[in-house]
Amino acid sequence: MSSSNPQTLKIGIVGFGTFGQFLAKTIIKQGHTITTTSRSDYSNLCLQMGIHFFRDINSFLDAENDVILLCTSILSLEEVMRSMPLTRLKRPTLFVDVLSVKEHPRDLLLRMLPGELDILCTHPMFGPVSGKDGWKDLTFMYDKVRIQDEAKCLSFLQIFETEGCRMVEMSCEEHDKAAARSQFITHTIGRALGEMDIKSTPIDTKGFQTLVQLKETTMKCSFDLYNGLFTHNRFAIQELENLEHALFKVKDMLVQRMKEEQGQEKSEG
Repeated sequence: MSSSNPQTLKIGIVGFGTFGQFLAKTIIKQGHTITTTSRSDYSNLCLQMGIHFFRDINSFLDAENDVILLCTSILSLEEVMRSMPLTRLKRPTLFVDVLSVKEHPRDLLLRMLPGELDILCTHPMFGPVSGKDGWKDLTFMYDKVRIQDEAKCLSFLQIFETEGCRMVEMSCEEHDKAAARSQFITHTIGRALGEMDIKSTPIDTKGFQTLVQLKETTMKCSFDLYNGLFTHNRFAIQELENLEHALFKVKDMLVQRMKEEQGQEKSEG
């Protein structure tokens, strides 16, 4: 996948929240130029980081970015895309999303972007916590949905390859199937433990400490993210039903065994 002569890119980030800022720090370190626009005013932070912040989406699109990097929430992506007057783009542009679901942005971008604009769907399987000490060996998933400028696409992907990411090319459908069984289930169990309000005890096992950590990590994520993982991944509802069925099955096994042992005690008495 490596490109021997990667381009220096001008990357426009849409949505400069925590995750957008996290990506920007490493992208800048590699020598690329960044512009950004966001609903909130990040002009002071951007000034400190050497990033041009645009309050107005029209001016942002006029800035001749090579890449538009969509760092919005899952739930707001469609609204953000509808707010963009795409006719203002002056050059062929690569649109990249980093959402935690993949079929939803793929379908949306294919529907809304004209054919001359390229589409790369990605999911960095890490964030500001897991990637705070670098991205080496952390997974970066991508799907070249519609790519005409291969060199530009490879130059963007090389940002992550250069940092030592484990690069995984897979279809958006494959991603969502796997994510429903991994990321969504992880968030669901963490949220359930949060509802139980589990806390550390003086006699914690290692296993229980892991569950407390899972609860605490999960509850730091917004409910909007969790809702998006469910609403916009068509495979999530089945995994939720599978989890519910498994819990009832385990409970039934315990109750059945208890009844058998109680019956045995009565017969022996």
